[in-house]
Amino acid sequence: MNYVPGDLRDQLAHVGYDVVQAGLVVGSGGNVSARIPDEDAIWVTASGSWLDRLSRGTFASVRIADGEPATIGAMPPSRVEPTSELALHLALYRARPDVNAVIHLHPQTALLLDALGEHIRIVTTDHAYYLRRVSTVPFRLPGGTEVAALTAAMAADGTDCLVLSHHGCVVMGDSVELAHKRARNLEEAAQLTYRALAAGRLENLRDCPEEFVDRLTGSAAVSV
Repeated sequence: MNYVPGDLRDQLAHVGYDVVQAGLVVGSGGNVSARIPDEDAIWVTASGSWLDRLSRGTFASVRIADGEPATIGAMPPSRVEPTSELALHLALYRARPDVNAVIHLHPQTALLLDALGEHIRIVTTDHAYYLRRVSTVPFRLPGGTEVAALTAAMAADGTDCLVLSHHGCVVMGDSVELAHKRARNLEEAAQLTYRALAAGRLENLRDCPEEFVDRLTGSAAVSV
């Protein structure tokens, strides 16, 4: 799929295509957004959008402050209806000024582990680097202000990866690319955790060594 890195909508469309191909969402589930530079606004997928069929016309421009349609430069407000999860995206941007991209998906393995009462283990150095930690948001009805407020409150401490119980996941980043990497690593960590569970060896599954995690929190020099 060809895309122009300079336009946030094209970057988000690339993510949408990739996560569908990876099986992280099916049908018109999931939604993605990005903060528009120098604007109190975001691009967010339209209601009912299939993530592998996104184009610039399938994004709504919305003001972060009040959720109203936004005028971007010379472009009038988009005419498409934003996703039903708009409140979730807006709450996260308001709570986290450092976040410039939000990806909400329905990854099967992560959700299966949640339904089994198991948390996702941080197995590899990539998981430690990109995910750091994974929190679980107790179930609230999708699309409402309650799940939005609760998720934002749990993300306020800097947590970038959250499983929404019986619903999906939310990953964030200071760029579309970083949020994309986190989404992929979250499901990989979930898959490794589930394989250990299925093999009856979950109690033997070791988390990433503490000394590497300590280096991540203590130095910006580590790269993965």
